Amino acid sequence: MKLPEMIKAGALAACAMFALTTQSNAANIPAAPMPEASEEFVEAGRGIYIERCSFCHGLLGDGNGPAANYLDPRPRDFTLGTFKFRTTHSGELPTDNDLFRTVSRGLPGTAMQAFDDTLIKNGLSEEERWQVISYIKTFAYEFEDPDLDPVANGLVISLPDNPAPYTPETIARGADVFERAKCWSCHGMLGRGDGNAEFREDDWGFPIRIRNVTHPWKIKAGGEVEDIYMRFTSGISGTPMPSFVKSLDEADRWDLANYIKSLQHDLTSHQTLKAALVDGDLPENPADAMWDGAAPMDVRLTGQVIAAPRWQNPSIEMVTVQALFNKTDIAFRLTWDDPFKDVIHDEGQEFDPVELMQVGGFNSYVEANDMIPRALETFRDAIALQFAVKPPNGTAKPHFFRGSTSDQVHLLVWMADQVEAGARGTTEGNARGWKQAIKPQAEEGQNVTGGASWDQGRWSVVMKRPLVTEDKADVQFAPGIFIPMSLNAWDGSNGEHGRIMSLSSWYFVFLEAPTPSKVYIYTVLAFLVLGALGLWLTRKTINAKENEEAEA
Repeated sequence: MKLPEMIKAGALAACAMFALTTQSNAANIPAAPMPEASEEFVEAGRGIYIERCSFCHGLLGDGNGPAANYLDPRPRDFTLGTFKFRTTHSGELPTDNDLFRTVSRGLPGTAMQAFDDTLIKNGLSEEERWQVISYIKTFAYEFEDPDLDPVANGLVISLPDNPAPYTPETIARGADVFERAKCWSCHGMLGRGDGNAEFREDDWGFPIRIRNVTHPWKIKAGGEVEDIYMRFTSGISGTPMPSFVKSLDEADRWDLANYIKSLQHDLTSHQTLKAALVDGDLPENPADAMWDGAAPMDVRLTGQVIAAPRWQNPSIEMVTVQALFNKTDIAFRLTWDDPFKDVIHDEGQEFDPVELMQVGGFNSYVEANDMIPRALETFRDAIALQFAVKPPNGTAKPHFFRGSTSDQVHLLVWMADQVEAGARGTTEGNARGWKQAIKPQAEEGQNVTGGASWDQGRWSVVMKRPLVTEDKADVQFAPGIFIPMSLNAWDGSNGEHGRIMSLSSWYFVFLEAPTPSKVYIYTVLAFLVLGALGLWLTRKTINAKENEEAEA
């Protein structure tokens, strides 16, 4: 099985756009070693732990705090002495500095926040972080056994003295290692986490989603080359991710880390989607080459925690949007990563928010597991574009979660199961607040057409509709206006349906107004006038100088 040449070419192109930097991070390295764990020092750490850590990790350090059932991944069970992110060999305990780094910088893509007071306002000082670490180590007897000390036993992994530089050559070699080591069998040929056709589990029986390595903000222990190299070397204890020390030599692991780095998506930072004016018909095929000329905008999403049922474990956290328009229509292409193509929807398994009162009392959050089925062939994949119906008035906008009774929003809702059944894929509807379901418009008011495709862990959906309609409940598109736009998204196999979803705040779409031809005419005329004026001034200066010389 050969890795497509296009993947390697893409990696090499990415290298030209990326310069590897190795800046120091205060959250990674302590200013001094861990102080002696005196009784007073450990007791101070106990107080910090109870106040700042026990809600997730539990008073007993067993990972069963009050918030644990609502988090994915679950908080670490410190009593087992098993730690995922280390600079020690597979199966070994972490070093003190490993624990310091995790507590200080947190774990991206999880509920584990950073506690470095130089990174967050309510963080902990370095001494306080050492104190809480000293207390955490009391939960596992392994830390008390000198025979298990990884530092004393020489089991700490060192970075290569001369690591391979980040170049097209090392990336190409890393692509070959990726294929040879069969990394694609889990992570997918393009690194999107779609290599497995089923869910995996960790050593505690909880479901695991294979990491999408193209999203660096989701790589828990850091997305830099040295971080990635360390994961290949140490493995991730308690998960299917093994150490590759015995199967790949140091050079291969470093080349592989360079290749993984080259796959990472570089997020856009702007919040206004510029729709480009084109001639001719707009494409409805997501693969049409015309989309290559449309500027992308990455929209970040988060879990819907505004109204019950609240969901804080979303799968879709980024959607890339592009837009094109002509004299009559506008088209949007939405692209997002999803490892499973979910085209079935079982209404009988939809979650009833009333159950929250029975399960959690006053709590309105959905547990990460068991309360809803997070399984294949259960719920559909879906996405919705949302627009403000009224033209913007200054900074005033509807609420980004479905508007309000006095300020409705217009939604274009695409559902994968409808496409699979041969029905219309996208339905237009309106909402006046989250308490009411989206109300589909009448059949004669359904104006959206388009197409969709899923390939190697990625959905691409096109929604096309007229710029202007006769329906007052529709958003009307006109050049030169900033139109509020946001997204809702559902990953079916992640259990998402109804209000269990991810959503974004408001962004904007802006149709670039064509430049009137008279502007070009005036520009040419201005250029000619300025040129003539310059020649006249030059000639006048020369004549004056000649007259002065003649008089002299």
